[in-house]
Amino acid sequence: MKEDQFMQLAIDLATHNVESGKGGPFGAIIVKDGAIISKACNSVTSTNDPTAHAEVNAIREACNKLHTFDLAGCELYTSCEPCPMCLAAIYWSRIEKVYVSANQHDAAEAGFDDAFLYTEFALPKEKRSIQPITLLAKLGKAPFKAWMAKENKIPY
Repeated sequence: MKEDQFMQLAIDLATHNVESGKGGPFGAIIVKDGAIISKACNSVTSTNDPTAHAEVNAIREACNKLHTFDLAGCELYTSCEPCPMCLAAIYWSRIEKVYVSANQHDAAEAGFDDAFLYTEFALPKEKRSIQPITLLAKLGKAPFKAWMAKENKIPY
């Protein structure tokens, strides 16, 4: 398959997802070496999971199938430009290339406006609408010390 065919499949997944009532208008496909590794749709409303975006679902499925958390060498085809959460997951998974069809403005017009997140992230922590409240800071360092001391850890 060619790039435009993979993208058409992601768009078809998104459209079918809307028609089926299983979630929002988002579809994603992960490809490695020209083969489809995973296909997923947004399932936020059907799973009551606000993190169940198409891209995150596709990443989870691909990692499960490939038995790795490292998707280097993979490409993501997504029907819409990823939101900040999905973009972070893409970076963490090491996907090397992302193809999009619709952009964040198209999504906003349909009621999926994530512009406020970009605004929030740019603010200093003390000016954000949700501010972290630090508790037991000294004790919170213990898991990191244990991690650093662990000899057989799997770094990621």
